[in-house]
Amino acid sequence: METTKTVWKADATHSSAEFSVRHMMISTVKGRFKDINVEYEGDVDDLTRGVARVEIGTSSVETLDPDRDNHLRSDDFFNSEKFPKMSFVSKKIESVGNSKYKITGDLTVRDVTKEITLDGEYEGNAKDPWGNERIGINVNGEIVREDFGLKWNTPLDNGGVLVGSKVKFEVRVELLKQQ
Repeated sequence: METTKTVWKADATHSSAEFSVRHMMISTVKGRFKDINVEYEGDVDDLTRGVARVEIGTSSVETLDPDRDNHLRSDDFFNSEKFPKMSFVSKKIESVGNSKYKITGDLTVRDVTKEITLDGEYEGNAKDPWGNERIGINVNGEIVREDFGLKWNTPLDNGGVLVGSKVKFEVRVELLKQQ
């Protein structure tokens, strides 16, 4: 493939952003965001020389429970009306071998920005039947939600809490080369 910087944008129908969090300390609830925009600008032959940008619409959260989804959109969590997007912008992409990467950058949720490091994996590249170039990348990580202002919780009789602190997430993206 090429050795110049190119812009690649997510094909929304082949990309996803999913998360999981402990519920009542006895199970795990999963959800996803429907509104996800990912862009990579860089050299696909050397991903370490590029920049990744991700924007996710907070009101697009889905957990298969409309009441919980509305609660997540409220000021107790994302406050989607005031903070319609959360974002990540890479600062450094390091190869750790075998198509795997450490991606360090700034994550912004609500009005809080913190540097985090994510695990990435380059899944490969291909030309689709219409001649478009595509690449696949998976990224996963974990944050402590309270670090980003998502502090709402309810104590339980057993000494635990309703919602766990750690949020695991995975973004799977198929990027399309822009002309």
